[in-house]
Amino acid sequence: MSTYQNTTIKDWSVEDRPREKLLKSGVQSLSNAELLALIIGSGTRENNAVDLARNILASVRNNLYELGKLKTEELIEIRGIGLARAITLQAALELGTRRNGSYGEEKILISNSGSAYELLYPIIGELDHEEFWIIILNRAHRVLKTEKISQGGLTGTVIDTRMILKHALDKRATSIIISHNHPSGNKTPSEADISITKKIKSAAEIMDIMVLDHIIVAGKTYFSFADEGIMT
Repeated sequence: MSTYQNTTIKDWSVEDRPREKLLKSGVQSLSNAELLALIIGSGTRENNAVDLARNILASVRNNLYELGKLKTEELIEIRGIGLARAITLQAALELGTRRNGSYGEEKILISNSGSAYELLYPIIGELDHEEFWIIILNRAHRVLKTEKISQGGLTGTVIDTRMILKHALDKRATSIIISHNHPSGNKTPSEADISITKKIKSAAEIMDIMVLDHIIVAGKTYFSFADEGIMT
């Protein structure tokens, strides 16, 4: 149990207060609970902001990945979290996810399926519905842009080959990697996945654009068509 239970943060020593600690030692010095406390802003009658943040983390076994998957209605079931705080938490966690997916994008070299997966996972790895994305590459296999092509439901999404080629041509791409996620966690491609891969690859070849791979992101794992020899 926290030694500060049932006290307000103002009662703490200055060096232990999250805001002052951040200013003195940097944001990296804060624990997950302290970071959440700053996002929440204040506590309740029963708990200060840090203890409330600890309760939130305890509800997901201190797993930020699981916290990011909670829906609004699930968050407000946590004692001390109302609608406003639930929305604030979701916004902060989503911003962190987008930051992971957008850092120095133009400098990223895609050298293999693993580096493609690392770029894609923060974007679609935690979604509860399917989305289809493409990574647009230059001649040196460096990322020019990542683009979402479509969004669907739990088991599928509509894919427009013309839209894929338009995005690639607009960026003067020499190659692309196509990708979609499987919210089920099953990375095995379906017959439809294999069929659309062949269709896109054939259409792109007419435009002198190479489709290097099709990555299926299934949470913490993935399937690479290129690694499995299905792109040929």
